[in-house]
Amino acid sequence: MTETTPPHSNGAGTRGDATQLRSNRWFGPDDLRSFGHRSRLKGMGFDDEDYLGKPVVAILNTWSDLNTCHSHFKQRVDEIKRGVLQAGGFPVEVPVMSLGEMLMKPTTMLYRNLLAMETEEVLRCHPIDAAILMGGCDKTVPAMIMGAISADIPSVFFPAGPMLKAYWKDQTLGSGTDAWKYWAERCAGNLCDSDWKGVENCIARSAGTCMTMGTASTMACIAEALGLTLPYASSIPAVVAEHSRLAVATGRMAVDLAWRNVTPRSILTRESFENAMATQLSLSGSTNAIVHMIAMAGRAGIKITLSDFDALSERVPVLANLRPSGTHLMEDFHQAGGLPGLLSQMRDLLHLNEKTINGMSIGEQIQNAEVIDFDVIRRRENPIWPTGGTCVLKGNLSPNGCVLKTVAADPKLHKHRGPAFVFENYDELKKRINTPDLEVTAESVIVLRSAGPIGAPGFPEWGMLPIPGKLLKQGVRDMVRISDARMSGTSYGTCILHISPESHLGGPLALVQTGDMIELDVSRRTLNLLVDESVLAERRAAWVPPSRTWERGYHQLFASHVTQAHEGCDFDFLHGHSSKQEPDIF
Repeated sequence: MTETTPPHSNGAGTRGDATQLRSNRWFGPDDLRSFGHRSRLKGMGFDDEDYLGKPVVAILNTWSDLNTCHSHFKQRVDEIKRGVLQAGGFPVEVPVMSLGEMLMKPTTMLYRNLLAMETEEVLRCHPIDAAILMGGCDKTVPAMIMGAISADIPSVFFPAGPMLKAYWKDQTLGSGTDAWKYWAERCAGNLCDSDWKGVENCIARSAGTCMTMGTASTMACIAEALGLTLPYASSIPAVVAEHSRLAVATGRMAVDLAWRNVTPRSILTRESFENAMATQLSLSGSTNAIVHMIAMAGRAGIKITLSDFDALSERVPVLANLRPSGTHLMEDFHQAGGLPGLLSQMRDLLHLNEKTINGMSIGEQIQNAEVIDFDVIRRRENPIWPTGGTCVLKGNLSPNGCVLKTVAADPKLHKHRGPAFVFENYDELKKRINTPDLEVTAESVIVLRSAGPIGAPGFPEWGMLPIPGKLLKQGVRDMVRISDARMSGTSYGTCILHISPESHLGGPLALVQTGDMIELDVSRRTLNLLVDESVLAERRAAWVPPSRTWERGYHQLFASHVTQAHEGCDFDFLHGHSSKQEPDIF
C-alpha cells in the first residue's frame, strides 16, 4: 500500500550528461577556482570518484537536541545518505536552523522567514544539484519549501512523521489536543495533580510530530498534495521501519530529480495550490496552513487569497475523522490509507493532471489508492462535516478577513451576539483570566489585542484563549474568542483568528472596548462590532500607536518587513523569486 519508489523507476534514476549538472560549474572547469573547490574536498578525505560526474545532493537537516519532533533525524540522515549512494549521488549534510515549536519563545513563526531565507541562500550559494528538505515540526515545512521554491533547485521534502499513539489509563491521548482538554479539567478542579502528572508522562510517546491533525501533519499532507514528497510520506509514523525505508527511497529520488532537473517551480501551479487548499479543508487541517500556503504560493509567483479558501470551503467536505475535529490519530490515518486514500474519495474536487516529483500526475498517483477503514477516512456520502472545516469571516472588525475552524467550534456559537471583554495583551490575560471576580459570563466575547505578527511579536499561537476559571467550574467549555493571533493546529473551540489588520497597526480590534457588542454569524461569514461608525471614528482619532520594542537584528528586520496575516506573513522583499540560482562570480 505504501510503496515509495516510482513504479516506472528502478529507484536509481536515469544518468544524464554530467557536464549539465549545476555542481559541474564548481568542480568541472580547469581553472584555479575549481582547483580550490576540488582540493578542499580532498582535504576532507574525498576522492574524485566520490563526487565528480555525480549529482551533489544536499540534505538540509533541521535536527536539534531542542527539537523533540526531529530527535530521530540523526538516524534518518544516514538512511537518506544510503539512498543517495545507492542511486549514484554524492550526499552532503548541511545543517540549517531548527524550529522546535515546543521550546522556542515567543513562537517559531517569528523565525519561519529566517529559515526560509537560510534555505534559499544555502541552496543558491553551494554546489548543489538537488536537495532533501528534512523537516516536520510546524514552521520547518513551509519555511523550507518557501526557500526551495525561491532557489528553484530540484528538491524533495522528507517529513519527520507523527509520533505513535499515546495512552494514559484507558484513554488514547492526542498530543496538544488532549493537553488543552485535561488542563481545562484541572483548572475546573476535576483532575488531581497525580493524574495531571500521569498525562504529562504519557502524552508524547515517541519521537515525531504531534499525532493529531495539527499544523505539522497538515503541512506534511499539503507538501504531499503539492507533489513535493513521495506517496504516503505525510502519514508514516516517525519511528517505524517504514519511515526508515522512506528515508532511503527519498535519497534515491533526489538523485533522480537532479538528473531530470525537476525543480519546484516546474511542477507548482495555481492548480497545485488549489489541490493543496482542498486537501487542507478535507482534513479539517490547521488554520495555520492558510497563512503558510499564501506565503508558499507567493514564492512561486502565484496569488491565492482568503476568498479562494472560502470559495473552496463551500464545496469540500471534511472526510478525515481526526482529532481535534474528529476521534482518530495520524497512525490510524496511515493505516486507513493515508493521503492517497483520502484524495481518492475526492477526485472530482482535484486537478488530477498536476505533476509530482516522481514523474506521475497526482491522478495517476492515487489511481490505485485504497481506503481500508471508512470510519477514519469517510466516504463522500458520510462526511464528518458537509463543507470545509475552515471558513473566512469579514466585517467591520476584520476588513481583510479572519478565519474560524468551524468544525472544531460549538455549533451553538456559530451565530452569537455578546459583550466584549478586552485584554490588552497576553500578559494581562494570563494574570487576570482566572480571577474569581472577572466580570464575564458564558455570553461574553473574549478579545485579545497585541497578538499579531508585529504586536506580539511574531504571530504566536495564543488564539485558543483560555476559558475563565470561574466559567470552567460552571461547566462552560467553549465561548467566542477573538484575537489577531494564530492557534495551534491541535487546538479547538470557537476561536476567531488572524484578525487583519492587526491591532498593533490600528486595525479595528484596537478600537474595541469592554462592553461593546460583537456579532458572529458563520452562515453569513460575518464578524461585526456593533458600534456606530461615528463612535469608532472618535476612538480612531484618539488611538495612540503602541511603542515599538524592536531595536536591533533580525527582530527589527521582521517588524519592518513582515506582511499581514491575509498576505501570508512573508517578508515584503521576498515575494516572487530570484531569476538567478547562484552568484555570477566564482
